[in-house]
Amino acid sequence: MRRLAALLLFPAAAQVWAATETIVIKDLRNPVDKSYRKMVQGMELFDELHAMAPRAALRYRVLPRKRTTDMHDVALRVLGDTVKQPVALAGDGTFTLGRDAKALAEDAVVSANRPADTMTWRADIRTPGLPANTRRLGDLRLECHVGMRAGLVSQYPSLLERFFGALQSPSEYCRKDVRYLFFAEEPLFAVALHHGERRQVLPAARLYAGVLKGETPQAERRYCDCEALLDRAYTLPLGDKRWPDDTLVELEPMRSPAREDDPLRGYDKADMALALGQGGRRLRFDSGYEVWDYELGSRGESEIVVLFAPSGVAAKSRTVP
Repeated sequence: MRRLAALLLFPAAAQVWAATETIVIKDLRNPVDKSYRKMVQGMELFDELHAMAPRAALRYRVLPRKRTTDMHDVALRVLGDTVKQPVALAGDGTFTLGRDAKALAEDAVVSANRPADTMTWRADIRTPGLPANTRRLGDLRLECHVGMRAGLVSQYPSLLERFFGALQSPSEYCRKDVRYLFFAEEPLFAVALHHGERRQVLPAARLYAGVLKGETPQAERRYCDCEALLDRAYTLPLGDKRWPDDTLVELEPMRSPAREDDPLRGYDKADMALALGQGGRRLRFDSGYEVWDYELGSRGESEIVVLFAPSGVAAKSRTVP
C-alpha cells in the first residue's frame, strides 16, 4: 500500500519500480458490469441495517450515465464461467437479485447490454406511502451504505481521489458529510429537509453536483455519474445526526409552479442582471432551463437562486436561508 501511495504522489518512484518489476495486466471486464458478489454483500448489509428503513425493500437500479445512452430495452444477465441467468428489469429500471451459490463461486458479474461507462447503478430503497417528490432520509442513508458496499458508484474525479477513497471503510463513508450523489425522478429546483416543525432548504451547493459552487468542472464531468443527470443530482447531510432517519426529504421539481408572492417571477435575464448584478454563478442545462445563484453577505451566509425557463423569463426563485 505504501508503494502504491509513493507511485501516485511521486511519479519518479514509478520509473524505479518499473525498472525492477514486470507488471502483467490481464483482460478487464467491461466497466459497465458490476460484481455479483459485491451486490449480494449489499443485500446482506441491507438486512443488517434494515432498521434504518424498516418498511422499505431493496431494489437495485440502472440509470443513464451519458446523454446519448439509450435506456430502452436494456437487458441484464448474471454471467460467470458457466452461469448465465437473465435478470428481470422493471419499467423504472429497477431489479432484484437472487442468491446463487454457483454465481458466487464463479465470481460472476451483473452485465448489461450497453457499452462501458454509459450507465450507472444505484441502490433503490423507498418507504411506501410517502407523498409525491418526497423521500425519507433513513432510506437514502441506507442507499448510500448499500451502494458503497455493492460497489455501484463509478464517480471518480481523479485517480488520486479514487486511491484515497479506497482507504475509507464503506461503512464509515456514509456516516459523514460526503458527496454521495442521489438522483431525483425529474429536474430539480430545490431540496428541503423537514422533521416536525423544523424545515431547512438546502443551499445550491447541494444541487447539480456542486457545479454552482465550482465543484465538478466541465472537464471532470465525463468521469461523474452525473453527466446525463446533472439537473437531477443532489447530495444530503447524511452524517448530520440532528436530522433523524424519519426526516422527510422534499424535492421541488423545476416544473412545479412558483409561489404567488415570488418577487422575481417574470423578470427576463437582462432585468435580473440589472437588479442583482453580474456576479452570480450561472448554469444552463440541455433542457434550456438555467439557474442563477447569488451569494449574499460577506461570507455567503444566504443566497438567492433564480430559475429561468427556456423562454428566458424567470419561472421562480428562492432565498436561502
